[in-house]
Amino acid sequence: MVKHIVLFQLKDSISQVDKEKIAQQFKEAIEALPAVIPFIRSIEVGLNINTDEKWDIALYSEFDSLEDVKKYAVHPEHVKAGKLLAEVKKDRACVDYTSV
Repeated sequence: MVKHIVLFQLKDSISQVDKEKIAQQFKEAIEALPAVIPFIRSIEVGLNINTDEKWDIALYSEFDSLEDVKKYAVHPEHVKAGKLLAEVKKDRACVDYTSV
């Protein structure tokens, strides 16, 4: 199994209220993906409640293989969800790892 973790930081110029609204829209879009991308084993989006930290959004998902992660990355519905952050994202970090 491959675990796919992504962290997002939104631009500082965005108000906290707008950050929360955008993050919630992203969460809803991403968490709806298993209905249209059947090879997602699990997925969740967490919204950081600690505004003293750098990262605003955490995405955690599981796939059977790295190939599935790569298919997910280019899937049109995932790309569409990702566009919700395209203009407001300041930074992104990603880790993919296997677990037994």
